[in-house]
Amino acid sequence: MTHYLLRRIGQSALTVFLTVSTVFVLVRLAPGDPAAAYGGPSPTAEDLARVREQMGLDESLLSQFGIFLKGLLHGDLGTSYSFRAPALDVVLGRLPYTVTLAVAAILLTAVVAIPLGVWMARRADTRREIGVNVATIAGQSMPDFWTGVMLLTAFAVVLPVLPASGFTTWGGLVLPAVTVAILQIALISRLVRREMGSALAAPYLTVARSRGVSERMLTWRYAMGNSMIPVLTALGTRFAALLNGVVVVEVVFAWPGVGSLVVRALETRDYPLIQATVLVTASLAVAVQLLIDLCYPLLDPRVRLGKAVAA
Repeated sequence: MTHYLLRRIGQSALTVFLTVSTVFVLVRLAPGDPAAAYGGPSPTAEDLARVREQMGLDESLLSQFGIFLKGLLHGDLGTSYSFRAPALDVVLGRLPYTVTLAVAAILLTAVVAIPLGVWMARRADTRREIGVNVATIAGQSMPDFWTGVMLLTAFAVVLPVLPASGFTTWGGLVLPAVTVAILQIALISRLVRREMGSALAAPYLTVARSRGVSERMLTWRYAMGNSMIPVLTALGTRFAALLNGVVVVEVVFAWPGVGSLVVRALETRDYPLIQATVLVTASLAVAVQLLIDLCYPLLDPRVRLGKAVAA
């Protein structure tokens, strides 16, 4: 267990390092000059050279990377060009909003998608199940921005019962969370249906069914345990993806999270802010994945960390 945990932590740290290093190089290779964005309305060549020197962009790429790594070891990810504040502090200030939205969306997804998927599996190929299946396909096909705009129009404009934007009250969380959850519910419920369908058709459940074990017991006690590992993995993966910032939804609802911060950082070519955002969100994503791995034995005692999972 200890060996497995240390190995997974090492792999996670390497993943974050490679991700941040790749982003560090790519943003500098992308077209555009940050000095032009911060050098004033009509900067001269001297102005641009002075701004580049202040930003440290006149150094070689390797030298800039060395400075970045040195700062990273001391918890200093540089100063945001646009916010004139430590980039890490700016990201951490926005992170609670994104975490709140992601947690609300994934909880809503789990509460709706798992029972819905079980219901679909137990009534497979009936008219009602086919109708619900078509609805989940439609939910899976609808882009977030369209869903968000429709919900915004219905519940903030036509029926003004919920805030249209921002997070001044808890009511402001409803529309963004529902918008994000609709796609996740469609994906996860179909996965639950497939996994539960396979589990309910397993030979050992057929034997148990012939011995008079109730369908409720077969479904929730036996089949559910065998089906939950891929479902938990999918939920964790989707949650980690949401932590990276639900960019479109945050922009539609003016949600003050990391996603909208990334958009601003890219628009202004704010290198320190981009790097800090990637570092924080990537760290959260691999931490969530590690936590999921550690939960496997709780769902299926046959799984032993370092053997079945690692394999």
